[in-house]
Amino acid sequence: MKRAPKPTNKKVTTMSDKLRGLYAITPEYAAGRQLLTDVEAALAGGCRIVQFRDKQSDAPERVRRARALRDLTRRFGARLLINDDLSLAFLIDADGVHLGKDDGNLVATRAILGPDKILGASCYADFAAARQAAAAGADYVAFGAVYPSPTKPDAVPATVDLFFQAKTTLTAPRRQRPWGTASCAIGGITLANAPPLIAAGADLLAVITDLFSAPDIAARAAAYQRLFEEAHA
Repeated sequence: MKRAPKPTNKKVTTMSDKLRGLYAITPEYAAGRQLLTDVEAALAGGCRIVQFRDKQSDAPERVRRARALRDLTRRFGARLLINDDLSLAFLIDADGVHLGKDDGNLVATRAILGPDKILGASCYADFAAARQAAAAGADYVAFGAVYPSPTKPDAVPATVDLFFQAKTTLTAPRRQRPWGTASCAIGGITLANAPPLIAAGADLLAVITDLFSAPDIAARAAAYQRLFEEAHA
């Protein structure tokens, strides 16, 4: 049983804070209690952005889990985003939503969300799509899979030069995001293969398996956060 330490020295995150660091994507859980235990451990390790992704539970259970995660992330001053479900994000007052290619119009979603919520977009290995997403108001664009991924084994590989391009191109400031559009790496990321992505300019590392399958989730989350601290020291 992986036990999460209680939150200590938590920092309240505001929407004006830069999107940077470990981005925990929840795997599928049969038990909601285990989901909360594991996410709490990641938050205790320093993770400050979580995406709730649940393709298996029925609607009432997804709502229950999302509300519980919303309460938990608030305790840690962290952000909670909802995968592919704008209605659920509104229902629980999440901090934002992440959309895949076929999950909704980004311009319309930004208009519905308003300026202060976070909008993320999957851009796979397509930089033209990232430009369009940034123009539509996305706060971050996700490229992946950057490495072979057990979650999406058929994904087109995304190369590190995409993060160089994003860092130098998608930087137009906005009132809520003065640093421009952030870039997120996803797919097969581990502690061992993460440093080149950060060096290339990735602002966020979206991790599922290497985080939530770790024997000590809090320690693994802290190790990912240290990679960013060391890279930007």
